Amino acid sequence: MTARFVACPHCGTLAEWNPGNRFRPFCSERCKMIDLGAWATESYRVPVAESDDPDSHDDGELRPN
Repeated sequence: MTARFVACPHCGTLAEWNPGNRFRPFCSERCKMIDLGAWATESYRVPVAESDDPDSHDDGELRPN
């Protein structure tokens, strides 16, 4: 079986994609932690569609089903 390599999402270095690489898809723990830090500081965001419907907003209140 041939080894499969992927580009590290942070630095672009080729990293082997196998269960032995505990940092996959990253090449190292450093790149993995930099990426985690970017999510934690909200540098990355998942886009959401804006809505004019006030009932569609989650105000944190729990409601019965």
